[in-house]
Amino acid sequence: MAKARTIFFCSNCGASSPKWLGKCPHCSEWNTYQEELIQKETSAEEKRRSWAPTTGGRAESPKATLLQQVQTGRTQRLKTPDEELNRVLGGGIVPGSLVLIGGQPGIGKSTLLLQVAMRVPARILYVSGEESEEQIKMRADRVGEFVSECYILAETNTTKILQQAQELQPQLMIVDSIQTMSTPHLESAPGGIAQVRECAGELLRFAKETNVPIFLIGHINKDGDLAGPKLLEHIVDCVLQFEGDRHNTYRILRTLKNRFGSTDEMGIYEMQASGLREVSNPSELLLSQKDEELSGCAVAATMEGMRPMLIETQALVSKAVFGTPQRSATGFDMRRLSMLLAVLEKRCGYFFSINDVFLNLAGGIRVEDPAIDLAIVASLISSLSDVSIPANICFAAEVGLSGEIRAVTRLEQRIAEADRLGFKEIYVSKYGMKGIDPKRYNIKIYALGKVDELRGALFT
Repeated sequence: MAKARTIFFCSNCGASSPKWLGKCPHCSEWNTYQEELIQKETSAEEKRRSWAPTTGGRAESPKATLLQQVQTGRTQRLKTPDEELNRVLGGGIVPGSLVLIGGQPGIGKSTLLLQVAMRVPARILYVSGEESEEQIKMRADRVGEFVSECYILAETNTTKILQQAQELQPQLMIVDSIQTMSTPHLESAPGGIAQVRECAGELLRFAKETNVPIFLIGHINKDGDLAGPKLLEHIVDCVLQFEGDRHNTYRILRTLKNRFGSTDEMGIYEMQASGLREVSNPSELLLSQKDEELSGCAVAATMEGMRPMLIETQALVSKAVFGTPQRSATGFDMRRLSMLLAVLEKRCGYFFSINDVFLNLAGGIRVEDPAIDLAIVASLISSLSDVSIPANICFAAEVGLSGEIRAVTRLEQRIAEADRLGFKEIYVSKYGMKGIDPKRYNIKIYALGKVDELRGALFT
């Protein structure tokens, strides 16, 4: 019988140590080592012998291939009816890939993947370690109609799961959730660092050897990070983050890691009683509805991956009640906000040092695109001067430290999206107008070089 022993794992990077350490020597984090009771395997082949295809009683061994002889055919991705998920994954599901979806409890992770399992015209195996078959069927009746051949398996033992998958031979497999899975090769409790890592490793081997894509649902901790070792994110091919406020109906699916596509894509959903609805036009979420023009509001033309979006920025500048002015930003980097305020004071003569400044991006989205700078500057000046900006004006440019308005990428796509949504004017950098014909668009394009020119064009 194998000897049981205790090992300490780092919850941040997954490093192991035979004894407890205060500081991890690999990632330099403090107090991250946790004790796990594990059992050493007598043979490495026993982990895969219970489900892997065999030849003559022995498991097939992989053979090395010369790189020049590898055939580079185009991989046929599995398209889903969910266009938002296809966009985030880079065009569809890659065969043999391992995808991890994380998010807060109740945000809609299980609902999203159940909709995929019901609507993809293929054979699906849905493995649930948290709900019974009756509970899943009740939610499926509420979500919609079945199109696929979907099988439900309520099990937490990975050996039994992989045996069933080997018999069923599905085209897609969903595991809800990885924290509830356990392998008989370890004696530690489900959800522990060793169990999560070993179960993910077994599922990865199964996905690569059978060419079956697998979706894993993962929980997050109180800090908003995926629960379990950081090594779990290195094991999988794609990491998706499902974000949103439980008090808000909109949900955002972001790509944190993708070996088969871009990490800049984003999908938007609306939670309804019948499940998640795709939001094909993000402007309905990111542009607030108002009856009259208000000061402190400006619209920015941004890009998320290859998708142009118009986002409303809201700024409030008021006299500081206490000695130290407050600075608050929701959905925007605080350090960049401080930089823009310093540029406005130094280059334009606007004094924000005695005022409280609050900044918010409508829709609860976080933007890192530098093209939003000019819209934020316009909203700050609008709130300070108490002069409203017409609702049919938008901005797309970066602001430099010397007050210059810098060019941004994919300017033509931003202008075309603003034109499609009915905006009349757009303010951009004159350094990015090379090769752009303003006569092609119905929107009027203003090319600026300095922030002072923006003040003269809108607030005089």
